[in-house]
Amino acid sequence: MVELGEHCHTHIIPRLKKVIDGEDPGGITKAVNWKGGGGFRYYRLAPSLLEKDKWGNWVINKNYNAAMLAEALCKLEGFTYAPSDAIYWQHGYSTEQDFIYVTTASLTHDQLQQLSDEVGPERSLLVLCTAFRARADRYPNLTVKKIPRAVLARCEWGHDDYSLRVENLPQAPPPKGQMDLFGEEPD
Repeated sequence: MVELGEHCHTHIIPRLKKVIDGEDPGGITKAVNWKGGGGFRYYRLAPSLLEKDKWGNWVINKNYNAAMLAEALCKLEGFTYAPSDAIYWQHGYSTEQDFIYVTTASLTHDQLQQLSDEVGPERSLLVLCTAFRARADRYPNLTVKKIPRAVLARCEWGHDDYSLRVENLPQAPPPKGQMDLFGEEPD
């Protein structure tokens, strides 16, 4: 289900909990002989990542700080958000050798070359920036994309009917007492 507004906290979540606990006599509970069970996950939508400036150009929404932007772009690009304390360009990863770096800076050839050198030949880095002044194909271990363009390519705008593709949702943990795929009980 999808809800907007704070009534989600005052009405919807308490009712869903009652339905799961088998304590809600309303709705179709009696007609289908509902005894309770199941569960739900609750997600709060972030503000729109992009907005138009006064000239009609797409820009990053001012409500996003650096961490929120990096986390949102990791989610859009299929990376796990896990910023490194030691390496400034590691905001997330998709494999042990494939990383993502998100910056609102406009990057020069020298900056991209330095990144490429630091990443090294054994790793790869997706660089998402607002602009860059270099030929992106000069760095074999970097993929460079402009943030507004990369986001716009992944979004749907102005439809009467949206596909509502939801990508990269976290998996629900197995219920207590149920074994996971490897035969281990969750914490």
